[in-house]
Amino acid sequence: MSSSAPQDTGHRLWSVDEHLADVLAAIRPLEPIELQLLDAQGCVLVEDVTVPVALPPFDNSSMDGYAVRVADVQGASEEFPAVLTVVGDVAAGSGGLPDGGAVGPGEAARIMTGAPLPPGAEAVVPVEWTDGGTGGGAAAGMTPASAAPEGAAGEVRVHRAAEARAHVRSRGSDVQAGDLALAAGTVLGPPQIALLAAIGRGTVRVRPRPRVVVLSTGSELVQPGEALAAGTIYDSNSFALAAAARDAGAIAYRVGAVADDADTLRSTIEDQLIRADLLVTTGGVSVGAYDVVKEALSSVALGEGADGEAVDGGRMDFRKLAMQPGKPQGFGTIGPDHTPLLALPGNPVSSYVSFELFVRPAIRALMGLPDSEVRRPVVRAVLEADKALGSPAGRRQFLRGKYDADSGTVSPVGGSGSHLIAALAHADSLIVVPEDVTSVESGTELEVVLLG
Repeated sequence: MSSSAPQDTGHRLWSVDEHLADVLAAIRPLEPIELQLLDAQGCVLVEDVTVPVALPPFDNSSMDGYAVRVADVQGASEEFPAVLTVVGDVAAGSGGLPDGGAVGPGEAARIMTGAPLPPGAEAVVPVEWTDGGTGGGAAAGMTPASAAPEGAAGEVRVHRAAEARAHVRSRGSDVQAGDLALAAGTVLGPPQIALLAAIGRGTVRVRPRPRVVVLSTGSELVQPGEALAAGTIYDSNSFALAAAARDAGAIAYRVGAVADDADTLRSTIEDQLIRADLLVTTGGVSVGAYDVVKEALSSVALGEGADGEAVDGGRMDFRKLAMQPGKPQGFGTIGPDHTPLLALPGNPVSSYVSFELFVRPAIRALMGLPDSEVRRPVVRAVLEADKALGSPAGRRQFLRGKYDADSGTVSPVGGSGSHLIAALAHADSLIVVPEDVTSVESGTELEVVLLG
């Protein structure tokens, strides 16, 4: 976008789809960086990761018990146990039996979960299938090696037979060397982090989580926990949007509410540019005398270089959308780095719906996710309502809803007012009423945007 003062393109109504396309066209995925595993949680992988070594890397026991030869325990029972000579312990993390020993005919080795199967052994019998070397009945567990080192010698009675490979995890049974562990485009959650660690990766190349700065405007706003004065309300928008940004995968920074003063707002935005990949404001984009976002962004958009000279700092457009709630919207890029900024309306429901439709996709695009994962999933469901729902002509209406996947139905929650935040807290979807529909009867099939 070329350098310019904010443009008010409110002479025409933009469609929801036009505005979203305009936003996404200006978004470029963040540059990849190399991060430590835990720092990469929530990030998107930018390269295929292959397995360098088989997992598990050796045959190992899945139980605490005794490593045996199958022929030695064939036909074993409680009445006629197989009596084997214990030749040593094989602990997890060890290289096997002492001095590279093997399990020979008539022998067994005490083995722990995760320990390598010693040469000669073909199966593992759980300790509960044995007397544990005590000479008594079935054992409930093994005596700790430190308390009874003699347990690694002597005899053990095995009360049940075992088939070949019983309770043995085979080398490469999880993944083989050269297998694709994770494909580029994967979002790294706890299981993916575990796999990377298991195959020995200490770092990984990813697109970082976007840093999103959220600030609300309005002299009437008071921080939760403080006392309300006459004419004031609590600031809920910045909390809702910061939480929504985190839910979308971003690192969110919530800035306290900014008063209706253009200089203060401008200074705050300029201060936040250094830590923002995306800026989100709420309030101050309508046509009131104290809607100062347009005024404040006029000089921020121009930007300054290191020498104080004006530089191409992007452009802000303010427009009206053919939607309800959320008609007034602002979008552009600001500052010397052309940081994207979305200016949302101030009514709580308008702000949240706008976030879901426009800001969340922008965050997901910055993460480098594929198109299929940028937008919320949309399904079709049958409306269940006590009465017909009205909708303004020429506007795409988004109503709060409760979706029932089992029945394929959706029910409205609360009214259509853009201030009804209590209803929003109980909704899990948005019911979409098309622009050319002014009344919807119960039983009508509609699109539903799933928020959960």
